[in-house]
Amino acid sequence: MTRAIFPGTFDPFTAGHASIVRRALTFIDEIVIAIGINESKHTHFPLEQRKRMIADYYRHEPRITVEAYDGLTTDFARQAGANLIVRGIRTVRDFEYEETIADVNRRLTGIETILLFTEPELTCVSSTIVRELLSFQKDITPFLPEGMQIGQTPPQAPVEGGQAPPKGRH
Repeated sequence: MTRAIFPGTFDPFTAGHASIVRRALTFIDEIVIAIGINESKHTHFPLEQRKRMIADYYRHEPRITVEAYDGLTTDFARQAGANLIVRGIRTVRDFEYEETIADVNRRLTGIETILLFTEPELTCVSSTIVRELLSFQKDITPFLPEGMQIGQTPPQAPVEGGQAPPKGRH
């Protein structure tokens, strides 16, 4: 049996992520969607909400589980009984980065990484873009897996005078 992890922050989980999972399931028996915990990285959605959104979306797919982990991805892969890591790549820059990480992981642990190219129509989709659209209160439905319920975004803290902080990049 082939078991893999699909690691990421998934803040939020996008149509691009779902495409990678769907395609990986054609040659992998089980996938653990592994939400990495990085205390130094600010996330828009709390961990439990991200975990719940993904688990709810895949609730009828017994070959998929969703877990959070802290530490090295390869350590978690071994703990999860996975012999593969699945990663999606959109650009040449993604490829160069993922190739280096895959080489290090293989040399240190023997765990192989499978890189799947994003489907062309999803190349522009990223969690960063979705968060940016959310900050402007735009419809993000086209960038999410069909039928995924994203839930409420965390409320923005009011600033002095009771107004919400400005939207967009600062």
